[in-house]
This record gives sequence, structure tokens and C-alpha cells, in this order.
Amino acid sequence: MRGTTKRRALIAAGIVVAAGAAVLAHAVFLPGPLDFAKGTRVSLADYKGPSPTGVPKELANAALLERGAYLTAAADCQACHTAEGGTPYAGGRPFKLPFGTLYTPNITPDAETGIGRWTDADFLKAVHKGVAPGGRHLYPAFPYASYTLMTDEDVLAIKAYLFSLAPVRQANLPDTFAFPFNQRWLMAVWGAFFNPGHRFEPVADRGPEWNRGAYLVEGAAHCGECHTPRTLFQAMDTRHKFAGGQAEGWNAYNVTPDQTSGIGAWSAPEIDAYLAQGHAKGRSVASGPMREAVELSFSKLVPSDIVAIRTYLQSVPAVHTDLPAPAGPAPRDHGAAVAGAIDGKRMFEGACASCHAWSGAGVNSAEAQLTAKRAVNDPSAANVALMILKGSGPQVAGRPYMPGFAGAYSDEEIAAVANYVTARFGAVASTITARDVARLRAD
Repeated sequence: MRGTTKRRALIAAGIVVAAGAAVLAHAVFLPGPLDFAKGTRVSLADYKGPSPTGVPKELANAALLERGAYLTAAADCQACHTAEGGTPYAGGRPFKLPFGTLYTPNITPDAETGIGRWTDADFLKAVHKGVAPGGRHLYPAFPYASYTLMTDEDVLAIKAYLFSLAPVRQANLPDTFAFPFNQRWLMAVWGAFFNPGHRFEPVADRGPEWNRGAYLVEGAAHCGECHTPRTLFQAMDTRHKFAGGQAEGWNAYNVTPDQTSGIGAWSAPEIDAYLAQGHAKGRSVASGPMREAVELSFSKLVPSDIVAIRTYLQSVPAVHTDLPAPAGPAPRDHGAAVAGAIDGKRMFEGACASCHAWSGAGVNSAEAQLTAKRAVNDPSAANVALMILKGSGPQVAGRPYMPGFAGAYSDEEIAAVANYVTARFGAVASTITARDVARLRAD
């Protein structure tokens, strides 16, 4: 009897260990960025078509600094390395993560506080491997797991452009990570599992446009870093590629070809317009980090690169998520106030209707339309609340502008109007609370 009990215990322990190993393997061994495409991947040297790397054919004769400026915009370097109101590329932008705050570094050519003393080899090692001079490991908030796909030539063109800028003397701010997250050597382990560690390999069975889009989306533009959910180890969960993620508190929505929760129902011109201009009429308006990406990156790309990005995105596997299909036109009546201590309907009347209209169709600007917008049809209402708090972002000449109301309204008031907006114009009424808004405000 004792021997039988012991055998059962050993069997149970073995099952637990095997199950744990299976879960760990599932979280660690993820598909590569282009595994979904099947086909034959070849080295760039062996690819028979036009090179998908570098600058587009429109800039084929451009000088080094012009090529570097284009690739720096494609890689969206300015957005992350610029603090609000700060000098471009001088760093200091905070990223609040679950385990502390990370501040982006100064990447101007200042010799003391920036990267002015970095060699070509130093820069390549940082961008491809996430290791700064002196062996200091970088956190993967710097998307080297995506940038590693970029060619040496393209990375060094970016370095040449950055080194052409005026140096800015601005010391880097210390991170606030607590133990064990402040142990940077752990990033070497992370990189061993989750950094592909090789340059882009075209798929010979796909056309030049698709391969160009793949290089931009997976490498330079690093779209998956925001639009792909994360695993337990904070790696991109490529089994749910582009199914939606988060960026600085904002929901980065599903950009797979799913007809309901993704962009499968969008036309080619709508996708192109959204990328190049930040607005697809009747579909969505870029806000938060995506608005920055449009203003500082995608809007700087030539039309052929926008088409290449769209071509690639339309080819990835559709992933269905629980986001509902956008609602149709708002009802003719103005709707009842959402239950609560504060009347969200009255707030909408006083602060919102003059620009967005009671119908949600927008006044004087299609960008002010609320109906059919993904954020308004997101039951979490996170992006709606953030838009009310922060507004549409920096004011840009010729573009509609929404101011932020963080200083004008309390958390309770912002929650009330956000819930009214989703109830009236969205598919599912949200129930965001003042506590939720307070968290978004802090982030």
C-alpha cells in the first residue's frame, strides 16, 4: 500500500512538472515574424527581386543623410526619444510599466549625455542586440527584437542622420524599477529567447511589394510592438499576431483582416488614408501614440511604402477578438442619462455636442465623427476616456484639434461622459469608473 501511494505521488509530481514544462515551452517558443507566410525565405543576397530594404525607389539617388532621415522617420525614433515639450531625440520620455517607470535616453550626438562617442559597432549592437556600450543591456521597451531585422546599412544610415543633429546636453533619467526587474543582465536571457537575432529574410514566393511591407511592418515600423498582445514574459505573442495590444495605457486595436474586430472590412483607400493622414472617414481617427506615429512617421513615407504596409497587413492571418462590430447611426432621440451620480448626457451637451453633434456625425469636420469609431465601440472606454483627458495630441496646422479636459473635469465626470458616449454611439455601453479614469490619468 505504501509503495502504491509513493508511485501515485511520483506520477502526480511528474504530471505537474510535465504540465509546467509544456506551459513554459508554449510561452517561450513562439512563431517567428514571417512564419505564417510559409514559402521559402532566402537571404537578401539570394533574393532575385528588388531589395525590400533601404529607402524606396523614389529616393534611390538620395544622399546618405536624406536616406537616414527617411529611415529614422520610418523607425519612429523621435516619438519615443522626445519628452513632452522637450527637444527632439534628447530623451526623457517616461514609460510607466507594471514594474516601474522607464525613461528613454538621449540619442543626440552629445559626447557626454548622448551617443556622440558611439562607434558604428556600438550602434549596431544596441539596435540589433539591445546591448549598449560597456555591455549595459537595454530593456525591450526599446524594440530591438524588431529592429534586429533591419540591415546594417539602414541602421548606420539612421546613425549618420542622428549624428548630423545638433548635440543636446541632457542627462538621462534613472529608471525606477524594483528588484528583480532592475537586474539588466536578465535581459540577456530574455533576448536569447525572444530576439530573432538575424537580418530580414525575404519570402521568395511573395512579390516585391509584400516583402517591402514585411520589412517595414516587422522591422523599421515595429507595428507588432504595440498591436500584438504580450505573453507572461512580455514578448510579443505571435500566435495572436496583430490582434491588439496596449501602448502607454491606450488600446492599440486589432489590425488583422478580421471582418468584425479588425480591419478586414476596410477598403484599401481607407487603410492608406488612415496610415498617411491619421483619418479614415467613417472608420477611425488616430489618437494617442498612433497619432504620434502618423504625424512623425507614417505621414513622412512615400505612397508606395504606405501601399506596401497595407498589402502586408492584409495578408496576415485574421484573428477574431471580442470587440463588437461598430454600431450604426445613433438613435434620433438624445438618449437617457447613464445611471450614476453625474449626468453624462448633460456634460456631453455642454462640452461635446457643439463639435461632435448630437448625431455623432461631427460638426464641420469628418474627424469629429463619433459613430462607427473603434474607440467608441470598445466596451472598456479606455481610449474614449484618454481622449477626453488628453485631447487629440499636439496641435498640427491644418488638422482638427481636440483639447484635453483633464484640468477641467474630475475623474467621476470624465467617467460619466465616457459611459454616455459609448452608450449612445457605440455597440455596447461601457461601465468605466472614476477609479479607472484615475489610473489612466496617472499613466
